[in-house]
Amino acid sequence: MSTLAIDNIGLLVTNDPELRSVRDAALVLDGDRVAAIEPEGAAADERIDAAGRCVIPGFVDSHTHLVFAGDRAEEFAARMAGARYAAGGIRTTVEATRAASSEELRALAEQRRQEALRAGITHLEIKSGYALDVDGEARLCSIASELSDDVTFLGAHVVPAEYEGRSDDYVDLVRGEMLAACAPHARWIDVFCEEGAFDADQSRAILEAGRDAGLGLRVHANQLGEGPGVQLAVEMGAASADHCTYLTDADVEALAASSTVATFLPATDFSTREPYPDARRVIDAGATVAIATNCNPGSSYTTSMSFCIALAVREMHMTVEEAIEAATLGGATALGRDDLGHLRPGARADAVILEAPSPAHLVYRPGVPLIATTISSGRPS
Repeated sequence: MSTLAIDNIGLLVTNDPELRSVRDAALVLDGDRVAAIEPEGAAADERIDAAGRCVIPGFVDSHTHLVFAGDRAEEFAARMAGARYAAGGIRTTVEATRAASSEELRALAEQRRQEALRAGITHLEIKSGYALDVDGEARLCSIASELSDDVTFLGAHVVPAEYEGRSDDYVDLVRGEMLAACAPHARWIDVFCEEGAFDADQSRAILEAGRDAGLGLRVHANQLGEGPGVQLAVEMGAASADHCTYLTDADVEALAASSTVATFLPATDFSTREPYPDARRVIDAGATVAIATNCNPGSSYTTSMSFCIALAVREMHMTVEEAIEAATLGGATALGRDDLGHLRPGARADAVILEAPSPAHLVYRPGVPLIATTISSGRPS
């Protein structure tokens, strides 16, 4: 395989606890892996001149819903006019997604994946959850698996209309026939543990079935209010509890004492007008945190991790360095991946050249397109 040197880097952010950031560096890639970090002028078969700009690890987006059809712009406009977000809006997307062909869904998901890549996201997780029937959820997981090896089965997104008043029957379907159909395409199982979706007992039953099927666990937790989601995630050893908008002191203590990552989704709080969580409180307690986009049509229709980073610093009391790490290494940790989110030798060759001298510009210049080049598995785009 040929080697590629990203040379003349003004500031290289490695996320290596020993190296941290390196000035006046070259990043040498060998195929799809990081080979070395060297001084400027490193030898390689090919060369990209970073021209003194900053290079960071590629963003790792550990929470997305890319496979869907339809649009909910009117719902968003209503929220901006004062309406409150409710979980039931998911059914609107379910109807549109069920009606779409596989070719349409595949094309739409690929467009969003390419948009995310241009925004510096070199790896992402993709959930199902917009079909809520056996064949449909299997279809979504299969399409997602064409774009990522981190696919999450989310049949427990909300109770579909045809099961209104029979939520326990739907839980039985999710943990039985639907899980069996989706597990071959998935690495993870997730549940929306929230009022208006699934209660703690239902969520536990679904997660237990997923674990028995060999899937890792994730939980949508504490988005709309204080609830059992975070505690359930910690109790069951879930890799991540996502949203974490409303946290009690006990929730924070539980996260800090566990390996469960607190994944914040600040663009969702922006879109739903919920209060921003205090990430400072969680970090200071000792918990591991991540930032993700939660790209979906109802509550966070963005693929901009830069936007999420700016919100995290401005509204959630994170430093720039903490937010960058949460959007890279934190996301990788939430996905149980040690090959992503850092630029140590042996890591996957995922990096971003910023049109800026430091990552602080992602916050300092919000809304400005500062992703100059995305390098995914050693391939510039």
